[in-house]
Amino acid sequence: MISLVQQMTQRLVENVEHVILGKRPVLERILVALLCEGHVLIEDVPGVGKTMLARALAMSTGCEFRRIQFTPDMLPSDVTGVFIFNQKTQEFEFRPGPILSQIVLADEINRAPPKTQSALLEAMEERQITVDGQTYPMPHPFLVLATQNPIEYEGTFPLPEAQVDRFMMRVHLGYPSREHEIKILDVQRHHHPIEDVEQVVSREELLQAQEAVKEVYVDDLVKAYIVDLVTATRKHSDVYLGASPRGSLFLFKGARALAAMQGRDYVLPDDVKALAVPILAHRIIVSPDARVREVRSEDIIQDIVNSVPVPGARV
Repeated sequence: MISLVQQMTQRLVENVEHVILGKRPVLERILVALLCEGHVLIEDVPGVGKTMLARALAMSTGCEFRRIQFTPDMLPSDVTGVFIFNQKTQEFEFRPGPILSQIVLADEINRAPPKTQSALLEAMEERQITVDGQTYPMPHPFLVLATQNPIEYEGTFPLPEAQVDRFMMRVHLGYPSREHEIKILDVQRHHHPIEDVEQVVSREELLQAQEAVKEVYVDDLVKAYIVDLVTATRKHSDVYLGASPRGSLFLFKGARALAAMQGRDYVLPDDVKALAVPILAHRIIVSPDARVREVRSEDIIQDIVNSVPVPGARV
């Protein structure tokens, strides 16, 4: 089953790379979240391909895709759905909102007011939504890819810490290299490559891969290493508030998925190290003093990774 995970993710990465050039590490991190049934916050400037990435991933897996454009006047019912009175049947019927899809792009999520942002919390954490007292389960698989612009603050509502913590990881696409940007001009000369993306993985294969990842072995020493890393975020001098136990759990799950993607049925400390920054950096609050010194949360996590001892081999 582990070989199935490795082959499936390899096909997915290669397929999405026809649309998103030169961003393999970011694509692999998003696939880690997909395998762990987690969610991803993509924080980047406009125009680097965030929407195309989500569309290409949905088309590659054959999953239902919906895009929600968040705006300041948006209501929670615009996300979850609403009951409408049917004149023919003389009954109220539920019209599901766009959140009831398999891959959901929450575009510019920080433009919506907090009440609307919170409509995502139940869906992301409990895999269900409640409308007028009735509960509706989310489909499987279910992945939320949320985007926000890190440099534009006018007319935005910063995500509350409780919601940021719901995201398994935060990633940055960044600008393409000079060579890749030239290639982008070439491949889009006549049409956009998203039009040529084909399904390479079935929904059943994806669900099987999600189950296979849960069988990857994690030694007690590696578990202790994960907890030591998270604990160190709570004691660091530049941190006002450290990572929650949810950070330990996501790091544990993510390391299993990364190991499976590399064809291993066991986790190495290097798997934990590779995911420490994207999984933990957005979970800590930098102290005011460190913020004045322009210390970034990513730098703090990297400093912790470099300082916490790596467990040795079991004798």
